[in-house]
Amino acid sequence: LFEAVDVFCESVGFTLVQTKRVFEAATKLNIPVKGHMEQLSNLGGSELIAQYHGWSVDHIEFLDEPAIKALSESGTVATLLPLAFYFLRETQKPPIALLRQYGVPMAVSTDYNPGTSPFTSLRFAMNAACVFFGLTPEEVMAGVTRNAAKALGREATHGQIKSGFIANFAIWNVQDPVEIFYEVGYNPLQQRVYEGNIT
Repeated sequence: LFEAVDVFCESVGFTLVQTKRVFEAATKLNIPVKGHMEQLSNLGGSELIAQYHGWSVDHIEFLDEPAIKALSESGTVATLLPLAFYFLRETQKPPIALLRQYGVPMAVSTDYNPGTSPFTSLRFAMNAACVFFGLTPEEVMAGVTRNAAKALGREATHGQIKSGFIANFAIWNVQDPVEIFYEVGYNPLQQRVYEGNIT
């Protein structure tokens, strides 16, 4: 019925102790873990995720260097949610330079929800990741493909156009890949391919 356990560890969410209890229970049931961590403060949730080799940590505006080092060693993906950052008018940006330095894979997502990110457009999130967080177009493209697949535990079957992978991809009418998310109000989508079938 579900693929992973995701905990919001924050001053307005689960405490670190509560989060650890959930992760312990999930581990006993062989359920992978993820977390929304370090959005408003640094409680150590990302380091805890790394201890359990979690799939991803999301938000991470208040992530510090020890936690980034732990994520790098565990292979956990750092998922950036620039539209929540935008909608909440936050000012603390994720430590992109340190994530790059330690080689932590970065995913990009919308964090679509009615309270803090009422946006469904992945292209808008891609644009915002460049504008607000300074990601390169190449980092953004990796963030919504192979790194996003890894954050979902699907890196062996999704996220790349590659032999043996599920053929889910979009075909864009552009000269340069950055055009896919450069003009947010213009949609250059030409075709979709889902499981090998053109839709």
